[in-house]
Amino acid sequence: MVMKTTPYDSAEYLDTDEGIEEYIVAAFETEDPAFIAYSLGVVARAQNMTRIAKDIGMSRSALYRALSGEGNPEFATIAKVMKALGLKIVPARTDGRDAA
Repeated sequence: MVMKTTPYDSAEYLDTDEGIEEYIVAAFETEDPAFIAYSLGVVARAQNMTRIAKDIGMSRSALYRALSGEGNPEFATIAKVMKALGLKIVPARTDGRDAA
């Protein structure tokens, strides 16, 4: 008996705001810039890459390349993608000191 398999695609399961937020938080916890960019690409695909590209003023193919995990997108591109996805970067201290 031959077992048929299909490739796993996280984008197919990112259908709630809470799921997207958890996915991106987990990506940022890795502290791996390439993985963070890749994860933003997965969310952008889940939310309609063409619309995201149009919202931030990039071509769809350029945005795919930038968020492939192999590209090196500028911080401005990451910030624009996050804003288009309804996400924001919030700084937090990691050394245990109060911010104030």
